[in-house]
Amino acid sequence: MQRLTCAILDDEPLAGELLADYCAQVPFLELRGQFHDALAGLAFLQDNPVDVVFIDIHMPRLTGIQLVQLLPAPAPRIVFTTAYDQYAVQSYSLNAADYLLKPIAFDRFLQAVAKVRQSLPGPSAPVTVAALVPADAPTASSAPADAMFVKNEHRLQRVAFDDILYIEGMKEYLLIHTASAGRILTLQSFRRVEEVLPPERFARIHKSFLVALSRIEHVERGKVQVAGRLLPVGDTYRESFAELIRAHNQL
Repeated sequence: MQRLTCAILDDEPLAGELLADYCAQVPFLELRGQFHDALAGLAFLQDNPVDVVFIDIHMPRLTGIQLVQLLPAPAPRIVFTTAYDQYAVQSYSLNAADYLLKPIAFDRFLQAVAKVRQSLPGPSAPVTVAALVPADAPTASSAPADAMFVKNEHRLQRVAFDDILYIEGMKEYLLIHTASAGRILTLQSFRRVEEVLPPERFARIHKSFLVALSRIEHVERGKVQVAGRLLPVGDTYRESFAELIRAHNQL
């Protein structure tokens, strides 16, 4: 299989390391450079062409969108990585191959790589995600995800699913209440978090609350108690939540 050269540009070291680890797990991906500074990355790419660049949008001095417009032709395939979904339309206007929302799961990363390979000149046979994973790599069924990474201040923090009590919406932020790590504030949407959390273990009960089903202490009069706090069950979610409770061995 033909090798695919790539570079990573992300001012958050942990985010860059996560992508570098993902690249190392794909046999044909060859990481040529990893940069935390946008200008250093731009200088490298001007002299060292690669096939694909994984680039963060929010970087100091030069954004990912501005940097892409400065790349010499022929430009590499671009995969934007960001915690913000409002730039999706603008990124596709720049012919980006894909747009990955943080926290980035490995299977979503593989989908982006498959898109890039499919877009390159050569045989037109479809590229599947399964074909990108080494034969001895753990599959999603044998090694299910047990945590997510969220942006907290200037770092990506690992949050184990088992540790989550409930998640509280605070305008554009989410406050994750955990059993052992206290409260973690992150700039993220409920929609994105719900895509990552296992649906059989978590439930949205209100426009401002999502709870871990195993952490519910009791349910009473349109409210649930988690970690000693009573949380409201919204009208929109009342019926679906009642069905979940019935499915969890209600007597």
